[in-house]
Amino acid sequence: MLPRIDTKSAPAIAAIARGTFRRMYPGADSTLIDVLFRDTEAMFKGRYLDYLTIDMDSHDLEHTLQAALCIIKVLDGRHTAGAAPFLTSRHFELAMAAVLLHDSGYLKLRSDYEGTGAKYTFVHVLRSCAFAASYLPTVGFRGDEAEAVAGIIRCTGPRSDITHLHFTSEIEHLLGSALATADYLGQMAASDYVDELPILFAEFDESEDFLRTPAEKRFFKSVGDLIRKTPGFWEKVVLPKLNIDFQGLYRFLADPYPDGPNAYILAVEENIARARALATAPEISLDPFPKKKAKDSRSPSLPTA
Repeated sequence: MLPRIDTKSAPAIAAIARGTFRRMYPGADSTLIDVLFRDTEAMFKGRYLDYLTIDMDSHDLEHTLQAALCIIKVLDGRHTAGAAPFLTSRHFELAMAAVLLHDSGYLKLRSDYEGTGAKYTFVHVLRSCAFAASYLPTVGFRGDEAEAVAGIIRCTGPRSDITHLHFTSEIEHLLGSALATADYLGQMAASDYVDELPILFAEFDESEDFLRTPAEKRFFKSVGDLIRKTPGFWEKVVLPKLNIDFQGLYRFLADPYPDGPNAYILAVEENIARARALATAPEISLDPFPKKKAKDSRSPSLPTA
């Protein structure tokens, strides 16, 4: 059993981010790290301006924190390995801003009564960029830095192709690759990933309903179809992206680097094996609207200092 950490807790992940930041940049002020985590928790819990509590069961605060935990480990591993180009403390803060806000586009205003935030699946990246542009100047980011965060966020999303995006710098491209890596692995390595596939299907289904996509044109026809396609998604879509499009940054998750075990990849492979077994089970559920199950909210752990 892998060591575990509570990814439901923003303070717990903030403590890891703060400890990693201080170790990587001795003497640097970590106040902004705490502010970003505090405000993100407020946003997702309905305590920020006119926004409602996040009403999604898969792309929720925990998913954001899982991605944050993963990108922290990527940046830490890369720093420890002495990889170039060197990332400054400000670059680390930009990465934290991007990962914490990358799914803010799923948030709904209090005046938005229709459906859940899942309806915004195919536009949530643009909404997240707009949200970041509005929020970041209030906590001290310059306009060009907010633009960079938006560029990093644009690397995520169901239809994003990082190879066709324009970046203002090599660092922005690197951080975008790190965020996209963490977005996939943070989710797919979670111990409850396979259990949550029915919930993920419900989100996809609502987004297609919102777009009025005919049933015959939907990529996933049922929960069973999603489960059956998951192994191929990992092997034919995600792995090539991780290795090529995202610059192989997942390799910095190896502990120790470069030849140690990669807890995230091993966890994903376990989940894929389970999905493959479920796909052949005759009793596989086709219910597209399951009730949310209690989550095992633990992910591979990180040292705090």
